[in-house]
Amino acid sequence: MRHTRGRVVEVGTLADLDRRLAAGAASLSGWRLTAVDLRERGPALAGCHVAGATFLGCTFAPGDDDALAERGALVLPTIPATPVDVYRTDLYSAAELYDDPAYPHTLDARAYAWSRENGDESALLARTLHDHAIDRALVDWVTGRRLVGVMGGHGLRRGEPAYADAARLGHVLGDTLTVATGGGPGAMEAANLGARLSGRPVRELDTALDRLAAVPSYHPSVSAWARAARSVVDDGGAADSLGIPTWHYGHEPPNLFATAIAKYFRNAQREAILLEVCDAGIVFLPGVGGTVQEVFQDACENFYADESSVAPMVLVGRRYWTEELPAWPLLRSLARGRPMETHVHLVDSVKEAASVLEERT
Repeated sequence: MRHTRGRVVEVGTLADLDRRLAAGAASLSGWRLTAVDLRERGPALAGCHVAGATFLGCTFAPGDDDALAERGALVLPTIPATPVDVYRTDLYSAAELYDDPAYPHTLDARAYAWSRENGDESALLARTLHDHAIDRALVDWVTGRRLVGVMGGHGLRRGEPAYADAARLGHVLGDTLTVATGGGPGAMEAANLGARLSGRPVRELDTALDRLAAVPSYHPSVSAWARAARSVVDDGGAADSLGIPTWHYGHEPPNLFATAIAKYFRNAQREAILLEVCDAGIVFLPGVGGTVQEVFQDACENFYADESSVAPMVLVGRRYWTEELPAWPLLRSLARGRPMETHVHLVDSVKEAASVLEERT
């Protein structure tokens, strides 16, 4: 993910383009125009230096796009029959992904179905362009924020004590940091829920937990699961938190409690970015395949980092991480003698995990 935007000028409306041209702009080098109707601006563009400009999904009068490309501009066309905006400039909201009460009709479900059914070159290009757009939008969103990750199993059910623990962890961490998760159900949903209600009385979180427990899982009905979450969301007021899910795991719906959702088609890209943005550290709650992968992917980042770049890793559940899935002995051995050694922690409770990170904030 790029951390600098350079001198890129983003233009997303015809009015913005006209304003800049009227102010005397003669070179569009480094400009990025997205989804602008330029059918009546051919003569104006003909008088500009366009080498190094990028036109994404714009509309042109016949021949104008070819003329721009011949003069050194990069012109990428609108890709038809795609359910997502491949040139979008911001992250998703839950309302955008859940744009229909019946989950099979939502944008989220339509995008997953499309990604599974279409493998031609246009669809592959569309998915690549979409993920690049999400990447750029995420750079903007994280700027100025310190993010702490909460990772854990998607199978955790509402109403279980561990779900409530994850929610309370998000509630505490959200007071001083921005919580980021993989954006899915289970522990991820709980942490985003807690973060959403951070700064508000704990009793409000307890009330939300009680309401959600009536629909413990997205099985058998994602629609009912989402409807229960929406009843909490509709209460209003929300602290920022981030979800980074993927349509690669389309059978796991994104949770509705993250206020910003960076949803990717490619899981490898999504996993790397999820870990990268968590500059304040990551808490690993009990989980299986995906969580274990994230533990050691994060460990690899820290293994090669210098002291100033190491981010804390906190594994919650001493018996779980030493007996059920004994990742801790390997992690501790890996860290020995490295700058990361003092930054890896094994604790028994989410309260201890929050304390570790609070000490480093």
